[in-house]
Amino acid sequence: MQAIVYRRQPDNHYGFETIEKKMPDPSGHDLLVEIKAISVNPVDYKVKNMIAEGKPMVETLGFDAAGVVKAAGEKVRLFKPGDFVYYAGDITRDGSYAEYQLVDERIAGKHPQSLDFTQAAAMPLTSLTAWEILFDRLKLHEESRQNVLITGAAGGVGSILVQLLKHKTRCQIITTYGRAQSREWLNRLGSDRSINHKHDLAEQLQEQGINGIDIIISLTHTDQYVSQFAEIIEPQGDLVFIDEPRHFDLLAFKKKSISVHMEFMFTRSMYQTPDMIRQHEILNELADLIDKGVICSTMNESLGKINVANIVKAHDLLESSESRGKIILHQ
Repeated sequence: MQAIVYRRQPDNHYGFETIEKKMPDPSGHDLLVEIKAISVNPVDYKVKNMIAEGKPMVETLGFDAAGVVKAAGEKVRLFKPGDFVYYAGDITRDGSYAEYQLVDERIAGKHPQSLDFTQAAAMPLTSLTAWEILFDRLKLHEESRQNVLITGAAGGVGSILVQLLKHKTRCQIITTYGRAQSREWLNRLGSDRSINHKHDLAEQLQEQGINGIDIIISLTHTDQYVSQFAEIIEPQGDLVFIDEPRHFDLLAFKKKSISVHMEFMFTRSMYQTPDMIRQHEILNELADLIDKGVICSTMNESLGKINVANIVKAHDLLESSESRGKIILHQ
């Protein structure tokens, strides 16, 4: 089978190349999936950068995917050959920049019936991240009524967070934006209020009659907002972040006795946690919400076929921070 690998080389600036690899053989809980479409995420270029720095990582990148089960290991009980699936994969295993991929059935979900492969491929990683933030880390529920501020909300994770908060809680949703297009996008998804992340957050919140925030979900550049977060968060509030801030002063929050949560979507698969199958359950529930019209795909742009040129283009778009929603490639 063909796969696209990343191997940093002096004569190849981007480092991606197409190679022939042996077809993987599923065993245990593994599914062999024929890839139909993939989505490119910031974690893709972050892993690429780690490889470039000489850190040992998988050489075939790619996490989000949608496709067809072609074969199954002897322990598989959730799917059978011919089933359509979507998933976010495992950061410790070869990824979806390939014709075929092995994935554990416990982190794959049934493909939403109302979406095609490209639309479905946009959903798994960001949706699992958003779901785990809201319902595993923060323990929100249908009667939750907190003020929730999401920074960097126009990207993939934020776009799902807004929709889940709107349809599965009673929280007030406040989002940050940097461009008018992002504000319009967030309003369409269900954001109640919006403020510009380029200006003072506290002042803008006060102008809208909001004196404090119960929950802050920081999706990017957390270290740049620590002092502002410390000012606006309510006593005994919650702060969640998914990025990796180089400088994070916890003592700035000590007097308010806040709770700090970190979210890394790959934790369950990396450590084979006892509740690993929870991601299968989340993706199935998400598929039902999509098919009911409650949640919409965050697919933004399809760049065409899965090949080196288009993967390079997708990485460039993501690293420029100019993308909104998800970037898709297909076979």
